Amino acid sequence: MKVLLIHNYYQEPGGEDVVYEQERQLLESHGHHVVTYQRTNSELRGYSGLQRLSLLKKAIWAGDVYREILELVRKESPDIAHVHNTLVQISPSVFAACRAGGVPVVQTLHNFRLMCPAATFFRDGRVCEDCQVSSLWQGVRHACYRDSFTATAAIALMLQVHRLAGTWRKGVTGYIALTEFSKNKFLEAGIPAEKIHVKPNFVAPDPGAKERAGDFAVYVGRLSPEKGLQTLLRAWKELRAPIPLRIVGDGPLRQELERMASAFNLAEVTFLGHQTREATQAIIKEARLLVFPSHYYENFPMTLVEAFSCGTPVICSRLGAMQEIVKDHVNGLHFRPGDTTDLAGAVEWAWGNPERMSAMEKAARRDYELKYTAETNYAALMAIYQHVIALNHREVAGWVAAADQPQGSHS
Repeated sequence: MKVLLIHNYYQEPGGEDVVYEQERQLLESHGHHVVTYQRTNSELRGYSGLQRLSLLKKAIWAGDVYREILELVRKESPDIAHVHNTLVQISPSVFAACRAGGVPVVQTLHNFRLMCPAATFFRDGRVCEDCQVSSLWQGVRHACYRDSFTATAAIALMLQVHRLAGTWRKGVTGYIALTEFSKNKFLEAGIPAEKIHVKPNFVAPDPGAKERAGDFAVYVGRLSPEKGLQTLLRAWKELRAPIPLRIVGDGPLRQELERMASAFNLAEVTFLGHQTREATQAIIKEARLLVFPSHYYENFPMTLVEAFSCGTPVICSRLGAMQEIVKDHVNGLHFRPGDTTDLAGAVEWAWGNPERMSAMEKAARRDYELKYTAETNYAALMAIYQHVIALNHREVAGWVAAADQPQGSHS
C-alpha cells in the first residue's frame, strides 16, 4: 500500500510529533511505500511582519499547500492520505487537495482543536466546554490560544469557515479518535459516527516489564498549570509518612513548584528536569507507581501507556480519557480531580498494599500487551485504512450516480 503521511510539526516538539514518526516507521517496517509531506512552525521564526499578517489567511486556506499536495497526489497516486496536524502552515486546504486528487483521507484527532481553539477544553484552572456548548467566540473573548485575542480569533475563524463549508463532514473520509471518550466528544460536535474509528497510540520498542517494585513514586510530564502539579505537592504534604517522589519534566511552573516543595519541607521530592526518553523509561520502570494528577480531560496521555509497558500502575484523576485508560483498582487507582486528600489517601493505600499493587503491575503489563504494542496498533491501523478506502469508493460511486441522474428526475 502507498500511504501519503501529512504533518505540521510544532515549534516545541510534542507527543503528536512522536506519534507521527512512530506510525511512519511502523508502516515502513511492514513494507508499505510511505510518501511524506511535512512542514514545521519553526518556519515562522524567519517570517517578516508582513508575512505574519498573512498567517490568518494561510491558517484558513494555504493556496501553496493545496497546489503542492495536489501535485504530489497526482504524481504518486497514493492509496490513502493520513493527516496528523495541519496547524498552521498546512491548513485544511489539504483535505480539498486530496479530494480533488481522488484520494481518501483519514485524520488522527490528536486533540480537541475542531471544537476548542486552545485544543484542550481547559481554561482558568478548570475544564471548560464553552466553545462546544455556546460558540467559538467564547474562546476569543478569553484569548484561550496562547493568551492572544488575535491568534485565538484566527483559529476560531478558521474553524467556523470550515464548519460552514462542511470540510469536517465531507472533506475527511475517516477519523481516528484515540479513546471512546474522545470519540464521544467528536460525535457531540457533529462528526458522523460511521467516520470515527477508535485506535489508541502505542509504545515501541517494548521496554519489558519491571523485575521488582521500586521505593519511590514518579510524575512524568510537562510542568504546566493544567497538569495538576500543585495538587500533587499539596497531597504529598498531607502524607502521614514521607514517600520519595521524583518529578521528571520541565515547563513554566518549575520554579514555582520548587519553591512550593521547599516551603512544604518536602525533602523527599526531587525535580529531575527534562530527561531522554530512554532515561525516563528507566525511571518509570524502577518506580513503584506513577502519579498523573491532570486537571483537564487529556486526549491520550502517552505517559500512562509508557507506565503500563513497564508494568507500573498509575494513580490518575477520575476525568476524561484518563479514567478510561486506567481502570480503578485493576491497573491503577483513581482520585477526585483536584482533591489533595483523596490523592494522598490513594498513595498511602498503594504503599500499604504491596500484594494488591503487585497484581496491578501484572494487569498494567497485560493491558499493554493486549492494546498498546506496535503489532496490535498496526493491525488496527490497517483495518481503518481498508474501511476508509472502501468508504471512499462508495462515496465516489454515489457522486458519479448523482451526476448521471437526469435533472428534474425523482426516481
